Amino acid sequence: MAIEIKAPTFPESVQEGSLATWHKQPGEQVARDELLVDIETDKVVLEVVAPADGVLAEVLAAEGDTVLSGQLIAKLEEGAAAPAAAPAAATPAAAAEPAGEPQINPAAKKLADERGINIAEVTGSGKGGRIIKEDVLNHQAPAAAPAAAPAASAPAALPAELAGERVEKRVPMTRMRKRIAERLLEVTQTTASLTTFNEVDMSALMELRKQFKDQFEKTHNGTRLGFMGLFVKAAVEALKRYPSVNASIDGNDIVYHGFQDVGVAVSSERGLVVPVLRNAENMSVADIEHGVYEYAMKAREGKLSIEEMTGGTFTITNGGVFGSLLSTPIINPPQTAILGMHKIQERPVAVDGQVVIRPMMYLALSYDHRLIDGKEAVQFLVAIKEMIENPAKILLEI
Repeated sequence: MAIEIKAPTFPESVQEGSLATWHKQPGEQVARDELLVDIETDKVVLEVVAPADGVLAEVLAAEGDTVLSGQLIAKLEEGAAAPAAAPAAATPAAAAEPAGEPQINPAAKKLADERGINIAEVTGSGKGGRIIKEDVLNHQAPAAAPAAAPAASAPAALPAELAGERVEKRVPMTRMRKRIAERLLEVTQTTASLTTFNEVDMSALMELRKQFKDQFEKTHNGTRLGFMGLFVKAAVEALKRYPSVNASIDGNDIVYHGFQDVGVAVSSERGLVVPVLRNAENMSVADIEHGVYEYAMKAREGKLSIEEMTGGTFTITNGGVFGSLLSTPIINPPQTAILGMHKIQERPVAVDGQVVIRPMMYLALSYDHRLIDGKEAVQFLVAIKEMIENPAKILLEI
């Protein structure tokens, strides 16, 4: 019995997706819940799995194609009889095919057409000699060598310093990267973005972490004590004092949020994503640290859901983990502010008239000047600085 394989139902905020990778090819046996294909949307990668044991009979969408919510993309023949008979039928099938028309996957055919490659010259490495996408990518046209012969007798046209192999690789931008680029450009064009800076002495926070990190990890079932937990707690307290920093603009209206949903920027292979800690004002430091760790693991594996990245009233990004000393973070709309943390570096500073060496971190607050005045932005950043330099203020909410 043939089973239709359809693209999943996308959330309202996602209109379409791109078919990223087929993990199974037509004629291959699949098991129930085995991964068939990845569909990349603007925000996440969705996985489509096999609904039953059987054989992938037909693929109706190639890699790179745009698919809509619920669109038919493949057909599955329920049952495992076909793969067992495939080896015996391989030779007759191949003999029955006209010469010069080898079996080829849709994605490989599309790529060959784009590159002007003759399929008859490509050697297939798939089952039964089927040509797959990697065969086309690895194919080198045999005409390339003779074409180079006349040039060999002519004087070298390139300067000596440019001689040798000069490789270029052109790949299409992923849907997620394309969407990130669109949003970043949109922010620069639609907001009055400004950045204010300050620096914070990390001595007290580092001493606190050194003193309690082992006990903290033991008490909270392996959750490690980092700096992000206390920075989020400090930001939440500061957001309560300066509600405009936690607000958003909707047309001609200002929306003040009575809660603090803090987004934490996480880097992944596919791009920067911002999962959200819901109601961060009700979370403990341990809850925050555990939540950030879980999001980081999901981002690395491409398992973040759209719900986990939707919303947010304020964002924190930490470029310091990559060595950034100073930067101007870009606002994550429709939010109106974002806090940037940076590398901790020992620097000479003046304390009580004496020059001492302290571990210092630059903080940056980018904000939308349409809603937040400079005075309020500076006071917000100073409040975070004071709480980080004296962590007891976070606990006492002063």
